[in-house]
Amino acid sequence: MPELMISYNKLWKLLIDKRMSQADLRRAAEFTPQTLGRLRKDEIVSTQILMKICICLECGMDDILDIIKIDGPGEAE
Repeated sequence: MPELMISYNKLWKLLIDKRMSQADLRRAAEFTPQTLGRLRKDEIVSTQILMKICICLECGMDDILDIIKIDGPGEAE
């Protein structure tokens, strides 16, 4: 079974487009520095945090993240 990975690259690009820093987003969406660290490492965060981010940026979840399928060894792509 393929593994799934989350990527927040779209979030970082959106912040650049909106001329907003990661720290500005953290303050506006009211989440902890630890959560920002998890986002930077492409780790899973709660849906509640993702919703707060979307509200602050006036966007949908598909605008801030991608789910990426990683094929394991020996699996066809």
